[in-house]
Amino acid sequence: MNREIWNKAVAFHGHECPGLAIGVKACEAAFEKMGIGVSDDEEIVCVTENDACGVDAVQALLSCTIGKGNLIYRDTGKQAFSFFNRKNGKRLRVCLKAHNKDNIEREQWQEYLLGAPLDEVFSFSVPTFDPPEKARRFQTVICELCGEGAPEHKMHLQEGKTVCGDCLNSYSRGW
Repeated sequence: MNREIWNKAVAFHGHECPGLAIGVKACEAAFEKMGIGVSDDEEIVCVTENDACGVDAVQALLSCTIGKGNLIYRDTGKQAFSFFNRKNGKRLRVCLKAHNKDNIEREQWQEYLLGAPLDEVFSFSVPTFDPPEKARRFQTVICELCGEGAPEHKMHLQEGKTVCGDCLNSYSRGW
């Protein structure tokens, strides 16, 4: 385990924890298996399937961020990360293998994650979906009810008025 990348992730996240170790190891897998590094813009994309501590490692080590549009949250709850390299088309899904860690202390679990071989910690596959399109710019539209602006693709038409998601009185009849 590379202490330099661990320290960089810890500095960004604020403390050491097993969740951060999962993200660091996932990034290590992407470095090793895809030959990628820090993303200056949107050439490297990560689709994370969780909103846990490991996502901070992806931000710190790969520079994938929600603001740049190259960190996408896909809520499955799984400790899984799909990495895409837009320059060469390489793609990799990294998923934490199920482990019986009930009788392992937190610190021991963290050290195991950081020291174990990648193939012991994760399963690897090809993502079953394509990377998202590059970020686009949208016109800001003003909500006719609250007066706040939001991008046009987030606005709704309701009773002849353009309204934001907060003001929308949504309607559903099933499924």
